[in-house]
Amino acid sequence: MQIKFSPFSHPFHQGFLLLLILMQYALAPEIKLQVNKLIEKLEMTYIKPEFIHCIRSFDAKTRAYARIWGMAKLFKEVAGIDPHYIIEVISKRFDKLSERDKLKTLVHELMHIPKTFSGALLSHRGRYHQINDREVEKILKSMIP
Repeated sequence: MQIKFSPFSHPFHQGFLLLLILMQYALAPEIKLQVNKLIEKLEMTYIKPEFIHCIRSFDAKTRAYARIWGMAKLFKEVAGIDPHYIIEVISKRFDKLSERDKLKTLVHELMHIPKTFSGALLSHRGRYHQINDREVEKILKSMIP
């Protein structure tokens, strides 16, 4: 009798596979276009647009409108992979926002990227920065000619 081993035969892996199936993602080229325009208009020259990726998620269980994912420094040090960031918009919440609030949300997410572009993320409050509605509004006002 031959026993076949599947990498998904372990209950943990089965749960992980189920999570991957349940969480649905799609590339969001329209969001990527907006993000690229924001990076240019806001003169965020430290951000490398080619290393920013945008996705739209469906059925995410979160109260957030969007979130940003960074890549650990370890990937750069060990594998030599340049830092990348993923901006995830939560479709069921983000799509209901006004155009201005969508811009505010994307600016907020971009503010989490440090000037070192290291793959790390800035917290909402730090010694030399704050990421909140007031700061986002300041940035948006600077954009308007």
